Amino acid sequence: MLSLKVSDLRPFIPAKDFALSKQFYASLGWKLKDLDDRLALVQLGDQHFYIQNYYLKEVAENCMLHVTVEDAQAWYLHVSSLLRDKRFHEARVQPPKQQPYGAIVTFVHDPTGVLLHLCQWTQ
Repeated sequence: MLSLKVSDLRPFIPAKDFALSKQFYASLGWKLKDLDDRLALVQLGDQHFYIQNYYLKEVAENCMLHVTVEDAQAWYLHVSSLLRDKRFHEARVQPPKQQPYGAIVTFVHDPTGVLLHLCQWTQ
C-alpha cells in the first residue's frame, strides 16, 4: 500500500537583499542556517521556511506567511522596537487588529515586501 503521509511543509520566500532579509529574520529571534550562498533555512519552533536569494517584485508582493502566535500585541511591540533604528528601512508593522475570521493579527512586511500574518486565534 502507498503511504501518502505528509510530515512537513516548507515554503520558499524571495529576498531582494539576501543578507538583509536573513538579518531581519534573525533579529526577530528566529534561527537561521545558511544552506548555500543562495538559500537559508529559517526555523521558528518546529516550523521552517526557506529564504532564497531570488527576487521578482510580483512574487514578493504576493507572498504571505501565516504564523500562529500566542500574543499578537507582544509581537507588534517586538517588531516595532526592531524597526526604530531604520536598519530594515523597507520593513513595516501594523498594530494588531481583530479580523473577521476570528483572529487578532499583526501584519509585518519584511524588507522584501513579504507579508507575515502574526495571528493570535481568539476563537
